[in-house]
Amino acid sequence: MTAVWDLPDFDDHEGVHAFTDPESGLHAVIAVHSTKLGPAAGGARFWHYADNGRAVTDALRLSRGMSFKNAMAGLELGGGKGVVLAAKPGDVITTAQLEAFGRAVDSLGGRYVTAEDVGMSEDRMKVIASQTRYVSGLPVASGAAGGDPGPYTALGIYLGVKAAAQRGLGATDMKGVRVAIQGVGSVGGGLARLLAKDGAVLTLADVDEGRAQKLAAELGATAVAAEAILTTEADIFSPNALGAILTEMSIAALKAKVVAGGANNQLSVREDGARLHARGILYAPDYVINAGGIINVGLEYLGHGDEAEVKARIARIPERLIEVWNESDRLGEPASDVADSIAKGLIGR
Repeated sequence: MTAVWDLPDFDDHEGVHAFTDPESGLHAVIAVHSTKLGPAAGGARFWHYADNGRAVTDALRLSRGMSFKNAMAGLELGGGKGVVLAAKPGDVITTAQLEAFGRAVDSLGGRYVTAEDVGMSEDRMKVIASQTRYVSGLPVASGAAGGDPGPYTALGIYLGVKAAAQRGLGATDMKGVRVAIQGVGSVGGGLARLLAKDGAVLTLADVDEGRAQKLAAELGATAVAAEAILTTEADIFSPNALGAILTEMSIAALKAKVVAGGANNQLSVREDGARLHARGILYAPDYVINAGGIINVGLEYLGHGDEAEVKARIARIPERLIEVWNESDRLGEPASDVADSIAKGLIGR
């Protein structure tokens, strides 16, 4: 049996915690990657995995990404992640499971701070918050930091996509720029609406084909099947669904000059960053471009500033991307490796 220390994605994590609650049926993993800069902050997702090992791997990869994301965003937070396992596809998390997960979070005494991710919502975070104070992303008053992180994530990605279009395409605005968006949920859908206002030419895809078709009709865009989006003729490919979609095979098939989107852990393996670089495809490292949501809920938890401060910090995401791209050009190294090096330095690794 493989020990957690021997897993490829174990990266000197400070803690990997498995929780069960027989009464509610909860099975969950909380991974704490680093608390160097502050409590390990990162959302909790409710998802069905083919096997338990994949759930642990997801928690390890996501928590490491959160360490890097929070550091690159200048937040006084470390990196962690919660994964709650769904018994089968399409399951909805129960109130009892949410309460049990809240107790699991509380048992860590503040080393991990949870927030909303896939399969969760503001209302579900309120149930978790009934069992622990180590939670963010709760409903807030108008003008305050906090609440649903989705729109803030979309805003940061939008600003990053525009910066990538200028860098990789020489585009001074988004009018006529062809963007293929994979995943049009809260984040990808928000991104699509912002880009549509700028006159971008959009191709949309989602595992829920009806959702993609409905949004395409609303925005005057084109909808394609989920399996076709990676090979769509476009200037920019924007992945906004789940991770590990950039592989040796998919990178070879890409027809875009830029990859910039909000999905976490887009690279299947580290070497995929070098593959993008070798093809001359400009890559916006995911944990840099998609930091808007954690900036929002992180400032809520820390009590630092209001919505105006959140937006001011999100507006600096393109500056960090440009820093990464400049260093990538200077060193001749993949942007993904450069971003990792900067982030590691920030957390003392």
